[in-house]
Formats: sequence, C-alpha cells, structure tokens
Amino acid sequence: MAELLDELITVRDWMRYAVSSFQSSGLFFGHGCDNAYDEAAWLILHTLHLPGERLDAFADARLTRDERLAILNLLQQRIAKRIPTAYLIREAWLGEFRFYVDERVIVPRSFFAELLHDGFAPWIEDAQQVVDALDLCTGSGCLAVLLAHAFPTAQVDAVDLSRDALAVARRNVDDYDLSTRIELVESDLFAGLQGRSYDLIISNPPYVTTAAMASLPAEYRHEPTLALAAGNDGLDIVRRILADAPRYLKPGGLLAIEVGHNRELFDRAFPQLEPIWITSENHSDKIFIVQRELLLQ
Repeated sequence: MAELLDELITVRDWMRYAVSSFQSSGLFFGHGCDNAYDEAAWLILHTLHLPGERLDAFADARLTRDERLAILNLLQQRIAKRIPTAYLIREAWLGEFRFYVDERVIVPRSFFAELLHDGFAPWIEDAQQVVDALDLCTGSGCLAVLLAHAFPTAQVDAVDLSRDALAVARRNVDDYDLSTRIELVESDLFAGLQGRSYDLIISNPPYVTTAAMASLPAEYRHEPTLALAAGNDGLDIVRRILADAPRYLKPGGLLAIEVGHNRELFDRAFPQLEPIWITSENHSDKIFIVQRELLLQ
C-alpha cells in the first residue's frame, strides 16, 4: 500500500489504476454506472470534493497523501468487498437529482425517472390534474421526490414496510425541503392508507424472481433482500397491488408499476389485463400503466 501511495500522485494516475483494478477484478457495474471508467471517475472525484463533470480539468492535479489514502481505502473496499460505490460514498443519482443512500435501501435505478421527468406525458396532459399521488415501496424516497417535482401542486404519500428505509427517505425528503408535501407512511402496501384515494399511484416494488435472486452478482448482496425478492415469478407484490389498487384510485386514476425484465412473466400471469407498456428513448416494456376502470373489469 505504501508503494502505491508513493507512485500514484495525480488524479490521472489514480484513474488509470482504478479502471485497471476494476476491470481485472471482474466487478459488476449496475448501481449508477455501467462501466469501470465512469464508476472510477465518480468515486475519485466525489472523494476529492470535485465536480463530477470536470475530470479533464483536474486530471494532472497532484494529490496530498491524505487524499491518496482516502481514495485507496475506498478502492480497496469496492474491490475486496464488492460494495457498490453508491454505498461507499453515500450518494446516488436519478437524472439531475442527488439522493443519500446506505445499505438500508436499494440504490435508486428506476426506469420511472425518465417518465417522471416528462411529467407522465402523454398519459397526463396537465400536471395540475394530479392533486394526490402515491409512491408505494418508496425505499429511499427518491421517486416520491421526483413525483413532487413533476406535479408541483400534488400532495404525495410515500409508503414503505421498512422503518429503516423510511429513515433514509426522511433525510432525502428534508434535503429537498418537501416535508410539507410528502408524507412518509410505514405500511404494508395499502394497509395504512384507509380512506385515502389518489389520482396517480406509482410503484417500483420488489420484482426479482427466486432464480434471479440465487444468481445475483455480489454487489447486489449488499442491498436489503426485502426490497428485491418477490417470489418465483417476481410478481408476488405486483399481484397484491393490482388487487387492492382500485379501492385507492379516484375515478379515471392511473396506476403505474415497474416490473423490470418481467414483462413476459407478467403477461402469462395476467392474460386478461391489457395495460399500456411504456416505450421511451432509453427503455421499453419495463413499466406499465393501467387506468382504474380497466382494473375493475
């Protein structure tokens, strides 16, 4: 270790070493970055308190010994323990939104981010239409925050079964100064929401199948199983949401659920349901939208 600290002096040196080490160690990238270079830049620049988009400007900057030691410590944890960088630096991003994360919640990576950025267009024509919104299985609270920004006059309920997750969500809600608009509710799905109804319900629930859970890369083992596992076909939670959602949707209200790569499994499980599957520039068939009235048929 002492040799590395003496030989690697500049940001460029540490970037080269980090990328090489990540590649040779066979790390899995899926918690904010999809390649070794981007993840190395994220980790190093964050550790140095430098802007994430300015790597070139600082590439030849010489680092103090304490800075080099801090970077080396995080790189060793990333490689030896397979801890995602998001957990190491307590930071995750959805678009331009930054969130605090730790091992009490999964690292935000929802396909909803793109949909909410566009205000659910064209399915919701006017943001003012959404007065009451619900984020089921909120985890870190990231989607509740995005809901509040997409629909600036809406009151948002953010529900999770995990008290630990809600503690993280509270931090993120407070960071965005949204405590008067987002109510955090500890509840098993709809159980604690009696008497409430919504114009829009979204959910990024657990949807990992039993088979997929058994073969997850080591990085995912740091995430709470409660937020991932959802039975043999990954639809245990989805079934419950679909069964109960009509009672909590206003007339004409919309339900949107993310199921990841499970569309084929969903179609087999619900052959009678004909939801709208979302296709965008960056993804397709990961999220479906269904109106309340269709669920009642």
